[in-house]
Amino acid sequence: MTPPLVAVTMGDGAGVGPEVVVQALADPRVGKLCRPVVVGDLARLRDAARICGVDVELRAVAGPEDATFADGVIEVIDLGLLPADLPYGELSAVAGDAAYRYVKAASELAVTGRVQAICTAPLNKEALHAGGHRYPGHTELLAELCGVDEVSMMLSTPTVKVIHVTTHIGLVDAIERIDAPLVERTIRRGHATLRDSGVDAPRLGVCGINPHAGENGLFGRGEEESKIVPAVERCRADGIDAQGPLPADTAFFLASRGDYDLIVAMYHDQGHGPVKVLGLEAGVNITVGLPVIRTSVDHGTAFDIAGTGAADAGSMIEALRQAAALAPSPSGP
Repeated sequence: MTPPLVAVTMGDGAGVGPEVVVQALADPRVGKLCRPVVVGDLARLRDAARICGVDVELRAVAGPEDATFADGVIEVIDLGLLPADLPYGELSAVAGDAAYRYVKAASELAVTGRVQAICTAPLNKEALHAGGHRYPGHTELLAELCGVDEVSMMLSTPTVKVIHVTTHIGLVDAIERIDAPLVERTIRRGHATLRDSGVDAPRLGVCGINPHAGENGLFGRGEEESKIVPAVERCRADGIDAQGPLPADTAFFLASRGDYDLIVAMYHDQGHGPVKVLGLEAGVNITVGLPVIRTSVDHGTAFDIAGTGAADAGSMIEALRQAAALAPSPSGP
């Protein structure tokens, strides 16, 4: 079977994105999983290869159709947006704007069927905003570029997987936004994604909002009964194995020992905290609900170590592996 074509965005050029990209694509395992083409800046990637001591040839191509995918070669759709003297580890509006344009170009490749998946290196939200692009992050940016009204963020590690009902909004706003239809749609998206990835009968644990999942109304204002219980019941009526609302601390413990394939978290930190304790190095961020597969590293731009060669490419390699596993088979050669 022909491996899928994957557009790999370079991320914020002032961060560790260029370094983890060249290290990951130099790994011989990656070329057996997928056919990657980087969307970024060729000169910056060459500098990252020098910093990391990676012996590869970096070559510009006009598009994925022109790539050869030869061993020892990393092929790049070079947008040429970064100045040669851009410092590593410093916030830059230029780098933020460039990171947006890499994602935009990759999205265009995906929605026109020229690649089967997108894998993204980290961008910096403050730099993105400084560059004139007001998005909370990759998830919301990709949804708009792909013309999708609603998507979900899923974090995947070897220990636990979690999908979020809400993500990049304040806690008070998250509680207000959560309602039974949104919880139900999130459960269904998570269930479908696991089914598509080969899990025949996914087991989902659904977190509550309040401590102890409200403890029968003792905590909170009845959010579990009004916002979560109806969603779980409707999903169960359709044969989805969803249990909840569960106390979040109990839910993640049970998932870590294998009782659940996926945890449905109600808000950002409820899901992110346990995942980053249980599996940050191998964590992958998956956007669920797009017309294409999108995976990403589960770490930021790490300005404190950018440009030093100390960045670990493990999460990028795992993100590429999961992109290849979830992507549809290409229709062409």
